[in-house]
Amino acid sequence: MAYSELIKNFDKIRGYMRQFFVFGFKGRSDFRSKSQRSYDNERRRLESWLKDYMAFYQDASGKKAFISAASREIPHNPFYEAFKAKSFTAGDITFHFIILDMLSGGNKMTVNEIISVFYDEYFSHADIKSLPDESTIRKKLREYVKLGLLLQNRRGREAEYSISPDIICLEQWRNAIEFYSETAPLGVIGSYLCDRFAACGINVSGAFRFKHHYFLHALDMQVMHDILSAMRDKKATEIFFVNSHGNMKRHVVLPVKIYISSQTGRQYLLAWHYVMGKPHFYRIDYIRNVKAGNKEKKYEKYLAWHENFSKALWGVSFYDDCHTEHIEMTVKAGQGEEYIIQRLEREKRNGKVEKIAEGEYKYSADVYDSLEMLPWIRTFIGRIISLKCSNAMLKQRFNDDIRLVAGFYPELDAEEKETAEPENAAKNPERQQDK
Repeated sequence: MAYSELIKNFDKIRGYMRQFFVFGFKGRSDFRSKSQRSYDNERRRLESWLKDYMAFYQDASGKKAFISAASREIPHNPFYEAFKAKSFTAGDITFHFIILDMLSGGNKMTVNEIISVFYDEYFSHADIKSLPDESTIRKKLREYVKLGLLLQNRRGREAEYSISPDIICLEQWRNAIEFYSETAPLGVIGSYLCDRFAACGINVSGAFRFKHHYFLHALDMQVMHDILSAMRDKKATEIFFVNSHGNMKRHVVLPVKIYISSQTGRQYLLAWHYVMGKPHFYRIDYIRNVKAGNKEKKYEKYLAWHENFSKALWGVSFYDDCHTEHIEMTVKAGQGEEYIIQRLEREKRNGKVEKIAEGEYKYSADVYDSLEMLPWIRTFIGRIISLKCSNAMLKQRFNDDIRLVAGFYPELDAEEKETAEPENAAKNPERQQDK
């Protein structure tokens, strides 16, 4: 079969992209699930979409491809191109233009009128050996109503169709759409709208740049769409995902909330697991397929559960018994350093900040897993006066980190190294920062 840039099933290309660019760089010799020709075809597809961002290196096992790009220099997510390469049949494109042509100019027609015009005025003048049956035309009309291209009303006992009016001036929303396309979980929708700007001669400025541009999440947008649709309809859902051992698993859950890490861009689904009777987090990039089921009649009960559950959730980790750990961190902020306290207030999540003395503030929280907070706590090194936690492991790891960092400076004498201990770290914050 000749190489084609178009694809029929996005799930297939999502798998290739994950194998090549997410979980490791693969060469021709590493590709064993299909034939070598399949590898060549898929590699050429990826190169056609990502040619400006692909690089290669050579090792003992052969040539390896990888993504080479500075996220701050990319105005538009390159992975959206994969969504725009979907293949279609001759019937798809034929139906598309015929339906829009016969309903143009504000025409309204019933399904029987559309079918009659199809055969009498369009197909009668075309050399088509196999005419589509009525059920195919009806399915295409229902599909266009679902997509929002057509409106469906009732004329007596029959369904009547018309073209949906375009009442939105997209140009007024250009900046908002550009920003949405690069930041939202379903940003590919904004990318399609940006393409319409270009087709209409409207300049897409690419004015936004992002310090952390997580464009790999584009590969999960089809799965994300299916999850959000199930949440909107309040439906129980079957999810098929790959576990840590590489095995495909099926769970029946109620999707409740989407969590997105601001540090890594990683996306998670919080769901209620019906069989286990407890909450569970799923990495969305591990989910292969989503199938919505029946509507959950007690959906409000689960929303109330989530509201209570999330009060002690710092990230996406918790113990099976959902017990909490108490943490207290006292920081020093002198005159003119109000930004330290402002940051505490802004990033406290479920904790609270209180002033305990002049220039000293205490942050306290009850969380399911205090160890998740360590990366955030470390950002206050040099300001921390004291650190207490009911989980002794957190304090131990923090102290070990301080000692490890102090060990990078062999010129420090014993007395200076004492100041690196967390209990004394804030006594000389200027000196700590210099170190």
